[in-house]
Amino acid sequence: MADQQQQPKKKDNSSYNKKNYRRRYYRKPKPQQNNLPEEININNKIKTIFRKVTILIPLYNEDESLHPLYKAIKETLNKIETEHEILFIDDGSTDKSLNILRELAGRDNRVKYISFRKNNGKSAALNVGFAAATGNAVITMDADLQDDPAEIPNLIAKLEEGHDLVSGWKKKRFDPFIKRQSSKFFNYVTRVLTGIKIHDFNCGLKAYKKDVVKNVDIYGELHRYIPVLASHQGFRVTELPVKHHPRRYGKTKFGISRFFKGFVDLITVLFNTRYITRPMHLFGFLGAASFFVGFIVNAYLTYEKLFLDKAIGNRPMLFLGMLLIIVGAQFFSVGLLGEIMVHNFNKNREYSIKEKK
Repeated sequence: MADQQQQPKKKDNSSYNKKNYRRRYYRKPKPQQNNLPEEININNKIKTIFRKVTILIPLYNEDESLHPLYKAIKETLNKIETEHEILFIDDGSTDKSLNILRELAGRDNRVKYISFRKNNGKSAALNVGFAAATGNAVITMDADLQDDPAEIPNLIAKLEEGHDLVSGWKKKRFDPFIKRQSSKFFNYVTRVLTGIKIHDFNCGLKAYKKDVVKNVDIYGELHRYIPVLASHQGFRVTELPVKHHPRRYGKTKFGISRFFKGFVDLITVLFNTRYITRPMHLFGFLGAASFFVGFIVNAYLTYEKLFLDKAIGNRPMLFLGMLLIIVGAQFFSVGLLGEIMVHNFNKNREYSIKEKK
C-alpha cells in the first residue's frame, strides 16, 4: 500500500528561474554620473563667454625670448575653448625680433605683428595694438617671460565675474632691489592720489574687455595709468595676484629717468581726470589764492605807509604783492580761456555708452 502511495510532484521552478534571470541580467543601465568640473567640457577645454581672445605683446629687442614665449602662450590657449590671436607690436627693435615674428606668422596664421620703423614707446605700441585687436577680451603681457602665460585663464575668469579691467599684482617680484622699492613708493603715491585700490599699476599682465581698449586713449608714458583712465570713464577695475619670474633673457629697460617721468605723467593724469572738463576749478582756485595773498601783502604795506609813515618804495614785499596779484589775474585768464575751449568741445563730444535700446 505504501508503494502504491502517490509520491509528491516536484515543483517546477523554470518560470521562477526565467524571471530571476531577467532580473539579474536584463537590468536597466544606470545613467553615468558626470564627475567633470562644470568649466571643463568633453574635450577637456576651459569654457569662456568670450568668443575670441587677443593676446597683445609689445616688445623691444626681445629676440631670445620670443620662441619660448610663443610656445608657452600656445600651450595655454589650446586649453581654452575659444578663438584666439596673438598680436605682437615690435617697437622698432634693432635685433632679430622682426625676423622671428615673420617666422612665427608664417607658420601660424593666428599670429599677427605690427613693426614700427623707430622706437615710439610702450604707450604708442599699446595704443596701436588696442586699435588692431579683434578679440572680445584682450590680454596684455610683456615679452621678457617675467609674466606667466599660465595666468591667462585666471584673468579671463576674473573678467567673467563682471569686471572690465583686471590688473595683475606681482606680490612676489623678482626684480632688482632699487626697482622693487621705487615701484612700491610709486604705486603707494598713485593709490593715495587717485583713490584706486590697486597695488601694481605698472604690471604688464592685464586683461581688458573690448569696450575698454576701444575707448581708452593713451600716449606719452600713460600706459602706467590705464586703470586710472579706465576707472575715470566708468569701467569696473580690479586686480588679481599673478606669478612673476626672474628675467631669463636680455636686459631690463628700467631706468631712474622712467621713475621721474612716471610722476610727471601722474600729474598729467590727475589733471585729465579731474579738471580737463572744468579747468576753471583748478586755475580759478590758484588765481584766487595768489590774488588774495598779494592783496593782503599790499594792504599791509599800505597801512604802514599811511598810518606809520614808513617808506615802502624799495621793499621787496611790495614787488612780491604786485607779482602775486598779476599772477592771480593770469591764472584767472587761463581758466576762462580753458572754459571757453571746453564749452566748444563739448558741443560735439562723444560719450562712452554702455548700453542702449
